[in-house]
Amino acid sequence: MFVARSIAADHKDLIHDVSYDFHGRRMATCSSDQSVKSSMRHLKTYNSTTCSNVQASQVWDKSENGEWHCTASWKTHSGSVWRVTWAHPEFGQVLASCSFDRTAAVWEEIVGESNDKQRGQSHWIKRTTLVDSRTSVTDVKFAPKHMGLMLTTCSADGVVRIYEAPDVMNLSQWSLQHEISCKLSCSCISWNPSSSRAHSPMIAVGSDDSNVAYGGKVQIYEYNENTRKYAKAETLMTVTEPVHDIAFAPNLGRSFHVLAVATKDVRIFKLIPLRSTVFLISSNSGYNISARAVTDSMKNQFNNCLCALPDRRETSSSTGPTKFEVQIVAQFENHNSQVWRVSWNITSTLLASSGDDGCVRLWKANYMDNWKCTGILKGDGSPVNGSSNQQGILNSAAGSAGQASQNSLNGSSAGRLHYRW
Repeated sequence: MFVARSIAADHKDLIHDVSYDFHGRRMATCSSDQSVKSSMRHLKTYNSTTCSNVQASQVWDKSENGEWHCTASWKTHSGSVWRVTWAHPEFGQVLASCSFDRTAAVWEEIVGESNDKQRGQSHWIKRTTLVDSRTSVTDVKFAPKHMGLMLTTCSADGVVRIYEAPDVMNLSQWSLQHEISCKLSCSCISWNPSSSRAHSPMIAVGSDDSNVAYGGKVQIYEYNENTRKYAKAETLMTVTEPVHDIAFAPNLGRSFHVLAVATKDVRIFKLIPLRSTVFLISSNSGYNISARAVTDSMKNQFNNCLCALPDRRETSSSTGPTKFEVQIVAQFENHNSQVWRVSWNITSTLLASSGDDGCVRLWKANYMDNWKCTGILKGDGSPVNGSSNQQGILNSAAGSAGQASQNSLNGSSAGRLHYRW
């Protein structure tokens, strides 16, 4: 059973993003009114405070009837705020936002010191502004916590920038570690959350370039320990329409990766790593033979062909980024419109999507790994009758996956949110 609640978010313009914190007890929203609002589900009473570096501030709490209440509101940018995201709570209560004003900002919630007028009261302050982009900053994401406190932005200029806070106790200092040129305008990014040593840090980048002649609107970049740089590992050439959102699923010990893409429809991809190893066979007799093997069986076949050669010496080394076998797991056109957001649950069993049809649709794989729609929620939070029987277009079978315990909805009407649990 689901219970729907409506929130008077009090934004004065279109709400572009909604983001929950790690525990799901706090929520942040951003809007074209250039502000960010933070809410929490908490029964403790807060007093109204003023925030530094802001034009307005409102602090709300959760009342006895279970409603969400705004606990902070402030102007964050001089242009529309496209995205807002939470850092892992291990690093404190930290938010990042990005905007049409070509900047990204990092905010931290602190409690007033004993000699402050705000003694014992929490408020948000701006720790830094990242100004490297020359165009609109379209997305911002914190890296998985096992990588440390790192922040990634992407811009309409086609550049992904990765920053790091050398000292997590000093969030005013961020250093630009990497710049990745994607050649196409960037609209969204997603980190692969896998913490396995078998998987190098990986980031997916989506493009909203409207020219359908340029295929490959989703690019996968992987960190190379040898070069200490990010290199392109894969391009999803079948995605030719503008991409509005992408989301890696939580890995949960799988050997492959699952990626959801929001474009004119919802697509789920499986990325199966292919081990790419170069083998060099040489001997004192003067011959040198090299070959590339992607599986153990291919290596064995190659060795069998050369086993009769005398004095052979074999060396092997992994070179370049990982290559992937890309499979389209499922494709859903049920929204019959542009899809703006996709988000996985934390257990990787459920995918949510939202589109211009004003609905949130829930997708789940059955015991045969076939994906189908299991629920539809209208914009006012009410369910659509018979939604569990509606099914998308399934291209192949695949395992379910999941990422991030946050649901992000795009294009909410000005000043009002709907949520369900």
